[in-house]
Amino acid sequence: MTSRRDFIATASLAATGFALAPLAACSQERPQGQAPVPREKPTGAIADVAPAGGALLMRAIPSTGERIAAIGVGTSGSYEVPLDSPEFAALKDVLKVFFEGGGSVIDTSPNYSNAEDVVGALLADGGWRERCFLATKLAADSRAALEAQWADSLRRLRTDRVELLQVHNLRNMGEAMPYARELKAQGVAKYIGITHYLESGHADTVRLMRAEKPDFVQINYSVNAPQAAQTVFPVAQELGIAVMVNRAFDDGKLFAATRGKDLPGWAAEVGVTSWAQMFLKFVLSHPAVTVVIPATGKPERQADNLKGGTGPLLDEAQKAELAAMFA
Repeated sequence: MTSRRDFIATASLAATGFALAPLAACSQERPQGQAPVPREKPTGAIADVAPAGGALLMRAIPSTGERIAAIGVGTSGSYEVPLDSPEFAALKDVLKVFFEGGGSVIDTSPNYSNAEDVVGALLADGGWRERCFLATKLAADSRAALEAQWADSLRRLRTDRVELLQVHNLRNMGEAMPYARELKAQGVAKYIGITHYLESGHADTVRLMRAEKPDFVQINYSVNAPQAAQTVFPVAQELGIAVMVNRAFDDGKLFAATRGKDLPGWAAEVGVTSWAQMFLKFVLSHPAVTVVIPATGKPERQADNLKGGTGPLLDEAQKAELAAMFA
């Protein structure tokens, strides 16, 4: 199936320093008695784009209780760049902003051309692997192809395990999910899940959630495509399945719809200063959602996305008003 693309429109953010929110459960621990190492102050291109505000929202994974940061990173599109390109250099700053702002979840796939290579290089270059909740996917049509793909993903990601392994768009579930379970039993995948990105896949997703009871389900949800709140989310809450949300900006269509449009009058009450923050807060205001994974290749937009995971969430009236605006 066609890979999703989260294209993020221009947003600017002026900030005056780091808010060093708690990292997720995969953050590095220092040896007992060793003094903490001061974090490096951002310089150059990212000196003025570090996220400011309160601590990043944390959500628990129902199957274990492990807590992860609710704003993650998607890699479709934005991370499909040459390793020697200016875009790759910019991604180093993007991830510096992300990790220093309290983020941890990065979602990728072998289907996103060279995104796994880019993620692996970035994590190795930045020394961030142990601070990262790394998710990738299985997407192949035979057992042999699945095994080869998994080995290649580990090589490209420069790691020996992932935190989350998902069956991409429900592909070859009969072989992919049993293989994912084997890898989980071996300890090289901590959690397993399934994904889809279209409303037309919700019914099959729900059926397989009930049949397979994965740790995670990844699904599309946005202010203009909120169907998952009626289809997928109630089942996730019933079965204790973590929810990862993709396409929160509906592949950039939401930014086109807001061009020239003011934020609601109550935006300041919930700490929102951009439409990107508003769309992410809409997603996180549903209690079933564990993490949302917007993609961007620009440090200032990454800082802006992180702000969507701080401060008050939206109440039911505010969510209804937003949904009506984009219906």
